[in-house]
Amino acid sequence: MSPEVTSPASPSFTRRAQAGWPEFDLAQRSKPSREHLRVTERRLAAALGAARSPPNGQSRNGALAPPLRSHSSNMAESETLESVTEHERILQEIESTDTACVGPTLRSVYDDQPNAHKRFMEKLDARIRNHDREIEKMCNFHHQGFVDAITELLKVRADAEKLMGQVTDTNRRLQEAGKEVTAQTEEVIRCRIQQRNMVTTVEKLQLCIPVLEMYSKLKEQLDSKRYYSALKTMEQLEKIYIPRVSQYRFCQIMAENLPKLREEIKEISMSDLKDFLESIRKHSDKIGQTAMKQAFPPLYLKVLTAPDLVDFSPVYRCLHIYSVLGDRETFENYYRKQRKKQARLVLQPQSSMHETVEGYRRYFNQIVGFFVVEDHILHATQGLVTRAFTDELWNMALSKIIAVLRTHSSYCSDPDLVLELKNLIVIFADTLQGYGFPVNRLFDLLFEIRDQYNETLLKKWALVFRDIFEQDNYSPIPVENEEEYRSVVSRFPFHDTEIEKQPFPKKLPMSQSVPQIYTQVKEFIYASLKFSESLHRSSTEIDDMLRKSTNLLLTRTLSSCLQNLIKKPHIGLTELVQIIINTTHLEQACRYLEDFITNITNVSPETIHTTRLYGLSTFKDARHAAEGEIYTKLNQKIDEFIQLADYEWSMSESDGRASGYLMDLINFLRSTFQVFTHLPGKVAQTACMSACKHLSTSLMQMLLDSELKQISMGAIQQFNLDVIQCELFASSEPVPGFQGDTLQLAFIDLRQLLDLFMVWDWSTYLADYGQPNSKYLRVNPSTALALLEKMKDTSKKNNIFSQFRKNDRDKQKLIETVVKQLRSLVNGMSQHP
Repeated sequence: MSPEVTSPASPSFTRRAQAGWPEFDLAQRSKPSREHLRVTERRLAAALGAARSPPNGQSRNGALAPPLRSHSSNMAESETLESVTEHERILQEIESTDTACVGPTLRSVYDDQPNAHKRFMEKLDARIRNHDREIEKMCNFHHQGFVDAITELLKVRADAEKLMGQVTDTNRRLQEAGKEVTAQTEEVIRCRIQQRNMVTTVEKLQLCIPVLEMYSKLKEQLDSKRYYSALKTMEQLEKIYIPRVSQYRFCQIMAENLPKLREEIKEISMSDLKDFLESIRKHSDKIGQTAMKQAFPPLYLKVLTAPDLVDFSPVYRCLHIYSVLGDRETFENYYRKQRKKQARLVLQPQSSMHETVEGYRRYFNQIVGFFVVEDHILHATQGLVTRAFTDELWNMALSKIIAVLRTHSSYCSDPDLVLELKNLIVIFADTLQGYGFPVNRLFDLLFEIRDQYNETLLKKWALVFRDIFEQDNYSPIPVENEEEYRSVVSRFPFHDTEIEKQPFPKKLPMSQSVPQIYTQVKEFIYASLKFSESLHRSSTEIDDMLRKSTNLLLTRTLSSCLQNLIKKPHIGLTELVQIIINTTHLEQACRYLEDFITNITNVSPETIHTTRLYGLSTFKDARHAAEGEIYTKLNQKIDEFIQLADYEWSMSESDGRASGYLMDLINFLRSTFQVFTHLPGKVAQTACMSACKHLSTSLMQMLLDSELKQISMGAIQQFNLDVIQCELFASSEPVPGFQGDTLQLAFIDLRQLLDLFMVWDWSTYLADYGQPNSKYLRVNPSTALALLEKMKDTSKKNNIFSQFRKNDRDKQKLIETVVKQLRSLVNGMSQHP
């Protein structure tokens, strides 16, 4: 019975596969090679035989089956014994070597002799036949067992089919019973999938929710304008949260929006900064006003600082935002540039600032407010502004401030306004000095303004002095009782023992202007002292400033007022005399002004560098000017009287009495010199001597006037009477203090000239001319000649000597002779000057 070839689905095939038996491809059996068919057949028979053979190599009948390896080994041994050739060795290697490594062995066959492969093929065929015989023997030996196995297998087939039916039915019933389980299982699977998806979703949401929460927080911070916190949130989103879920589209959108939000924050913060800068410019006035008020605050007053008045949060916020964004330098440059522009605007004054103190106060308040803000920014921020930047701003501002104050203060003509300006500058300087800004140049400027202040004071006091002089009556002060006397001496340091002993009512020698002038000088010192206060100067410097300003008042203002007063046309001799008396008392009061300044400054006048008051020279100069004006006005008055003279120069004889104009003149001089009793002695004597000399000179000029051509002897006699009255006036001592006939010597020239013509003593004159003891020593030949020629012409015209015909020639000859001699004397004087 030929064995059946098992299909791959047969149980035997399955068992072989499970037992690890080698599988044979059925397609190989269809090949025409006999060797392959024989090998396959042998191997299948050997496999079936091995399957049926009992274990340990026993047969089903209990006999041991001949081992396949032993038979082939016997053959091999027999062949080995026959001849161990190279081919045998190669065949053994082929049989014992893995198929992948048989190549080198086969190559050795072709490496031998040329016909070696034929002999090898013969050996190989012989070996194959041997193996085929062994396979056939083995198959014959196991064939019965194979048949028995097939028979038993056929018997089992029915049971297997029955079992297969039962299994199928069981499977059907199981499938029907498992449909619900399957459905539930599918539902469970679906739920498990949903659960897994939900868990995954939750896990992803747990990653996304913090991102969304942070983004929501960012939006809230932006809405509430907490931009610095928003930037921090953005940084966390970018660095921490978004990278965790960067694969999602919404995160990509967030990441794209963050730079836009940063730019929006920058724009908003910059807009807030601009609003802050605009607001701070408007509030600088109030900030500066508060700071200047608190430069020296009372103890009970709460000190306000810049943050109390201004909200600096926009600056801090913008600074932090730009710092976080890495653009701090841009912000710093922008802030400094804008503040420089604002500084220039603040430093630009109004054109009418000099008109009122409020204009200056507003100007200073704005500047102080500006630098108080900068100082706060300097200390509250790190590097937004530096000390070098604020110093640069301050130096620029200081130069501008000084230039502005120089210009506008020069327009101030009111000393009170200048004083208020000075006080504002001091408070301004002290306030900024408290914030660490150098202000020495401001105090130097105050010294310049102080000079201008003194100029305005001098102008103001010049008006005061003029009003005093205009309202003065230039008469001694009447004092009715002790109270009035004390009132005067309390205003002016007057002490006179003789006057104090006089009973009331009495008169003080000076006029009302003296105590008023003295009081105003003290007021000037007080006004000047007000400017020197708070300048941080020593007492010596203040004393020096007061003395210098007082000297300017005395030597320039008061002196100028006195000079103008003296030159006024309506000021007469009486007023001039009173002015001299007033200046004398003011001169004496200068030492009291010295003491007054010393009491104020507590600086001893004996100090080496102490400036002395120049009031003595001022009043002396004024007095000298008044004296000169007295002399001038006296001479003018004398000239006015002389212009009233109306001599009849051709009269034959005199009236026997002095001329009326001359008597009026003498009476005027006498009454005037009586007023001079209060003047210093030398002044009155000088005035009297000057008046007499001027009168003598005027009378002499009247005689020698070139327009006067003829003078009669009678006119000479009348003129002589007038000169006699002048001499009588001089001898009456109108002003005490002259020694002997000193005052009469003013008329000696006229006296000798008139005596010469009255006596007709030409022989003596000509004989004694040039002698120191000459009787007519004061008569000049030219003067005598001029007058004699006037008389000679008169004699010819009026024919005075016509009744004395016999003596006429002699008289004429004498006159001609005297004229010739006088001319020779005049010529001699011209040749020998």
